[in-house]
Amino acid sequence: MSEKAASASFESSSGAKIQRIPLEAFPGFWAYAYAVQKDDYRVLIDVGSGTDASHANLLSGLQQAGLPPADLTHILLTHGHIDHFGGLTKLRPLTNARIGVHELDVQTVAHHEARLALIGRRLASFLADTGLAEETREHILSVYRFTKAIYRSVPVDFTYGAIGMRLGAFELIHLPGHCPGHVAIRLDDVIFCGDMVVKGVTPHLSPESINPYSGLDHYLESLRRLEGWSKEARFILNGHNDVIADLPAQIELTKQNILRRMSRAIEALSEPLTIEEICRAVYGETSGYNQLLVIEKTGAYVEYFYEHGMIEITNPDELEQGKPACYRRLQEEQKALEELERKVNMYTGIQVHM
Repeated sequence: MSEKAASASFESSSGAKIQRIPLEAFPGFWAYAYAVQKDDYRVLIDVGSGTDASHANLLSGLQQAGLPPADLTHILLTHGHIDHFGGLTKLRPLTNARIGVHELDVQTVAHHEARLALIGRRLASFLADTGLAEETREHILSVYRFTKAIYRSVPVDFTYGAIGMRLGAFELIHLPGHCPGHVAIRLDDVIFCGDMVVKGVTPHLSPESINPYSGLDHYLESLRRLEGWSKEARFILNGHNDVIADLPAQIELTKQNILRRMSRAIEALSEPLTIEEICRAVYGETSGYNQLLVIEKTGAYVEYFYEHGMIEITNPDELEQGKPACYRRLQEEQKALEELERKVNMYTGIQVHM
């Protein structure tokens, strides 16, 4: 996702016009929004981050699509992550389009400051439980809070559940895991899948202790539902990559990536480790925003292991005294790896071999 993205035009089976708009959400980090014209609907799917560069890219792309902001009828958000909804702050004064989001992401979009404070408190508690040094925890929290500088709450006009997961010819499906209110959108034979499947990486995950309806269990189940729901699709358009023509193959690769990372954690857990130590064993040394991402992902993996009875806490007395938990696997390595693969494959029935 570090290379500049490219604009492109598509057409659905019924003749709907789709314009892919590349947005430099953050320096060197590109995302896509989609301008769609279908009958009387002139819809923008996602809006970028709201940085000056992203907003300029969005306005230019809408002009290229022949859809100035004032002409939009609806804005549909695939999920409540800043690179997908942050552009609303600057876009809202330019359009009367009705803004839609899933119920579980309403607080993030419409009451952002309060939601940021709440999730920040949960994140601080999680980080304290990981074993990270206090200075590192404070740095990670400052990275998390940076969205205060670029986004201010924007009211939403409707939620997807309230309209029966359908807007005209646009059908929606709720796919939590990567984000609580994540959805995919289907128009004829085209699927807009947001960040559910991203080539080359595993979409970000965090433990449910930070954000309910996130986590690995939800994400794997959503992959299964997305695959079944998308069987008749001709191609998949996502938030960061080029067209996905073979969704089952991409889902399999995603699962392989998850299993590869989790297998490293299983291998390391022959001895008691904190989440911070597991993270280093899986991802090595990291810094900046990536440090936040990998510690949350590791927390999601550990949460999955623990709730599925694959690991134990070895220091309950120290835990009661406020020290971070140490975890250790309950089976010998090969059996644990086989059990992990079996559990993950239960969600889709696809046989994945590491």
